Amino acid sequence: MGFIENNKAECMLSVLINTNLLNASRINKVKKYFFSSSACVYNANKQKKTFIRALKEKDAYPAEPEDGYGWEKLFSERMCRHFKEDFNLDVRIVRLHNVYGPFGTYDGGREKAPAAICRKISTAKILKKKEITVWGDGKQTRSFMYIDDCIDGIFKIFFSSFSEPINLGSSEQVSINQLIKVIEKISNYKVKKKYLLNKPKGVRGRSSDNTLIKKVVGWEPNTKLIDGLKYTYNWIHSEILKNSNKNNYTK
Repeated sequence: MGFIENNKAECMLSVLINTNLLNASRINKVKKYFFSSSACVYNANKQKKTFIRALKEKDAYPAEPEDGYGWEKLFSERMCRHFKEDFNLDVRIVRLHNVYGPFGTYDGGREKAPAAICRKISTAKILKKKEITVWGDGKQTRSFMYIDDCIDGIFKIFFSSFSEPINLGSSEQVSINQLIKVIEKISNYKVKKKYLLNKPKGVRGRSSDNTLIKKVVGWEPNTKLIDGLKYTYNWIHSEILKNSNKNNYTK
């Protein structure tokens, strides 16, 4: 969220990438076009409470997505739709909900909450610190999808005949505070939380309604949150230990 909220123009520039890719696909008679959209397209007014009703695909309209990044994704979805209508380009549009897992970004400002919290708790444990910082009050909620489930869902949607926007995410809604508790259990290390209320934190609550994707391709995530976080934490912890002589992980 820090990158998205502080780089709105750069996020919007992705419209140019998607426009050129769609046009090149039309010119070169590409058979199928996959667009990775985002849950950030959803109407922000429907996400003002913590534990909200899971978002259905229709909840993107009337349009009021997250500024910058969300608008870019929603606009690009519309472009995919019109390239299908006008040029018969076979499109797939997937709205991803918070993908996490090992081998992903875990520092630098573009990491998602699970990776950031794994890094902070791992670093605290290594340095024997008792406190981590948390953006917001920790009550904001999200759902998190493990990378293996994400890849499985992408393949199923890609090879289906469904061309409308579709959710790909978990419906298991948890707060950031709950996420911290799970990672504390995995790491066997307790920390105090220092809440930074002035930091970017996005919408108050969000999770994925998977009714449509279950109906279309029979997909639902198989990885429990605690299991996915174990793989993720252990990998991040090993990476930090490996690089501890070169970097100072005190963030």
